[in-house]
Amino acid sequence: MDNLAVLSLLAISPIVVVGVLLAGLRWPAKYAMPVGYVVTVVIAMFVWQMRPTAVVAATLEGLIIAVTLLYIVFGALLLLATVIASGAMATIRSGFTAISPDRRVQAIIIGWLFGSFLEGASGFGTPAAVVAPLLLALGFPAMAAVMVGLIIQSTPVSFGAVGTPIIVGVGTGLQGGPGVEERAAELGLGYDGLVAEIGFQAAAIHAVAGLLIPLAIAVFLTGFFGERRSFAEGLRVWPFALYASLAMTVPYVLVARFAGPEFPALLGGLAGLALVMFTSSRGFLMPRDTFDFGPRSSWQERWMGTVDTDHLGDLDTRRMGLLRAWSPYLLIAVLLLATRLIEPLTTALRSENPAVTLPFENLLGTGISTTWQWLYSPGTVFILTCLITYGLHRMSGEQIRSTWAVAGKQILGTGVALLFAVPLVRLLIRSGAEFTDSGLASMPVTLAEGAAAVAGSNWPLVAPWIGALGAFVAGSNTVSNLTFSLFQFATGQEIGVAPESVVAAQAVGGAGGNPVAIHNIVAASATVGLLGREGDLIRKTALVTAYYCLAAGTVSYLWIYGIGLNLGLLQLVALVALLVGLAVWARRRSRSEVPTRA
Repeated sequence: MDNLAVLSLLAISPIVVVGVLLAGLRWPAKYAMPVGYVVTVVIAMFVWQMRPTAVVAATLEGLIIAVTLLYIVFGALLLLATVIASGAMATIRSGFTAISPDRRVQAIIIGWLFGSFLEGASGFGTPAAVVAPLLLALGFPAMAAVMVGLIIQSTPVSFGAVGTPIIVGVGTGLQGGPGVEERAAELGLGYDGLVAEIGFQAAAIHAVAGLLIPLAIAVFLTGFFGERRSFAEGLRVWPFALYASLAMTVPYVLVARFAGPEFPALLGGLAGLALVMFTSSRGFLMPRDTFDFGPRSSWQERWMGTVDTDHLGDLDTRRMGLLRAWSPYLLIAVLLLATRLIEPLTTALRSENPAVTLPFENLLGTGISTTWQWLYSPGTVFILTCLITYGLHRMSGEQIRSTWAVAGKQILGTGVALLFAVPLVRLLIRSGAEFTDSGLASMPVTLAEGAAAVAGSNWPLVAPWIGALGAFVAGSNTVSNLTFSLFQFATGQEIGVAPESVVAAQAVGGAGGNPVAIHNIVAASATVGLLGREGDLIRKTALVTAYYCLAAGTVSYLWIYGIGLNLGLLQLVALVALLVGLAVWARRRSRSEVPTRA
C-alpha cells in the first residue's frame, strides 16, 4: 500500500481509539490502553508488516521502560508519605498559608515556578511527581493537583533535564542530515551553534505561548474545582499570574540567548521562584479576594484519590522549623543538580558498569536495546532523600515502616495502564523500515508526511502539532525531537524557509504535547492515587495543548514570514478574539452561575 492519505489515517487510528475511549467514553486507562495496544499490534503487523519478533521485542522494551517509570512513581509516593508522617507537611502547609491562603497563588508558585525549576533540573516527569503530591497534601483535590502538575509540563519542558530535549533530541536528531552542516555554515555557526540557535528560538516562542500558562492554572482551578465553578474567579488574579509568568520567562529567554540550552528552565524557574516568593511575602500583586475550594463534603467523588494525606500526620504532632520541614525538597533539588551538573559524578552514575546501568541489549536478536540507569533515575534521588529525611526529622521506626507500607500499597494499583501504554508507544516508534517488510516509514513519520503534503507553505502553523503528536505518543519531548527534527528541517528546506525555525516550532510543540501524554497522565495520577480518571484529566489538559500549539504555530509563522496580511496574522487575530471572547463569557457566566458537573 502506498496511498499516503490512507496510511496516515491508519497511522493515527491507535491514537484516535485511545483518545475516544479515554476522553470520549471516560474509560479508565487500564482498560483503554490494552485496547489501543491490540489495535497498534494489528496495524503494525498487517499493514506495516512488522516482523513478529520485532513486535515482541518492542513490547519487551516498553515493559522495561514502564518498570523504570514505576520506580520513579514509587519514589514520589514514598516521599509524600515521609513528609506527612514526619509532620513536615503541616509546617509547609502553614508556611504557604502565611504567604497566601489563596489556592490560585499556591498553585502558581508551587506548580509554575517550583515545577519549572524541577523540570530544568531533572525532567522526565519529575515535576508532576513532586508537585501533585505536594499540592494534594496542602489540601487540593487529587484531580486538581495532578492537573496543575501536568499543565506546567509545557513551557519549561524544552529545556528539561539540563537541556536534554534540545541537546540530545534536536542535536542527535539532526546529526548527519542532508543540508544541516551547510545551513550551519551559511549562518556562520558551527553545528553546536546551530543547535543553540534553535534552542534560543524555541525559548522565544515559548515565552509568548507560555505567557498565559499561570493564568490558565488559576482559571482551570476555579472553573473546574471551585465551589461556584467560576472561571472568572481565576481571571481575577491576572496581574499576579502574568507577573509570575514573566518572572520565569524573561530570565529563561536571556539564559537561552547568552548561556545556551542547558539552563533556561532551571535558572528561569529558580530566579522566578526567588523573586515571586520574596515579593508575595510582602503582598505585591496579591489578590484582594481569597479563593479556596468548597468544603470537602461538596467535592465530587471523581476528584478524589486513594492517597490519605491526613492520617499519617497523626503519628507525630510535633511542629518543626520551616527550613527543616522543606529539607526533603531542598535535598531533592541539590541531589538533582549534583547528579546532572557535576561531570565526574554524572559520568559515574551513567557509566556502562552493570552495577550502575542495567543493559537490555539486542532483544530477541532484533537490535532493539534499552538500558536502565537506575542510580541516575529521579526515583533513586527520591528514595535517598527519604532515607536522609528519616534522620533529619527524627522519625520513629513505626513511622518509617508506615511510609513504606503506604507507598507499597499505592504502587500496586498503578502498573496495568503503564504496562500497556509504554509498549504501545514503542511499537509506534519501532514501526519503521528497519523492523518491517513493507519499507514504510514509521507510523508517526508517515502521519507527519501526510500532514506536510496537505499544509504546503503553511507548514509552520502545523509544525508544533507534529511535535505535540510525538510527545503524546512517546511521553517525551526528547523522543519527539529525535523522531521529527530532521523531518521538520527537510520540510523547511522544501518550502524555502529558515529550517532551524521550523525545528524550533517542533521543539515547542513537543513540549506543549506533554500535558496530554498518556503515560505522563497515568504516572502523575498514580502519585496521588487517582487511577481510572485519566479521561477526565485529558479533557482538561487537551485544552492547554490545543492553545499551546495554536499559539506556537502563530508565533512561528510570523517569526518566519513576518507580520503582514497573511494566514499567521489571521490566526493571531482569531486566537486573540477567542481568548477575549472566553474571558467575556466567563465574566457573564459568573454573575448567574449555578454549580455544574466538572
